[in-house]
Amino acid sequence: MSYSTCGSGLARESGASFNSDVGCDALFASRLAPTRVPSILRFLLLGCVLLLSACASQAPLPEQTPSLSLPLQLHIQRLQAEQRQDWVLVIQREGPAIRWSMMDLLGIPQARQKLVDGAWQADGLLPPNPEARELFAALLFALTPQDELPGNYPQAWQHGAQRSLPARWDVRYLQPMSFELNLPEGPKYQVTPLSGEAP
Repeated sequence: MSYSTCGSGLARESGASFNSDVGCDALFASRLAPTRVPSILRFLLLGCVLLLSACASQAPLPEQTPSLSLPLQLHIQRLQAEQRQDWVLVIQREGPAIRWSMMDLLGIPQARQKLVDGAWQADGLLPPNPEARELFAALLFALTPQDELPGNYPQAWQHGAQRSLPARWDVRYLQPMSFELNLPEGPKYQVTPLSGEAP
């Protein structure tokens, strides 16, 4: 006497009659298929959480574009864990946009972004560079004229040569265009104007 344990067991669990012409694979597939839905839902939920956390971590931008004296060329020194990197940053107007182009001292592009209507847009074919975008937003904050600070960054404060957007950026001015920029978890930047020659 022969019988199928996989079929009879599944048939008994589901309360259905067993058809010996249906193979075990089909029965297992019919029983396991519903368990795929929660996995897909978990995957979609995880994707939504990651997307929301990425949006929440985006660097704040001013309410209105500050009055900047452009074009500007800045020497950026990035300092972290006793390592130093040097970059040149060019900020210039391009129609309604402000273009940010950063390169190393050999002239190799590191990051390019355009600020258009209060939002960042990729400029060129360079891969995304979240650290550079954060740096550009922090520099925009540091370069905002003091009388435009309250309207553009309501949570910011400035006392003398120090300016802060709490829990985000701290700026200490040595001169109007020379300053130190600190991020809560690093790195630290030293910014100075560039006058034609590489530092």
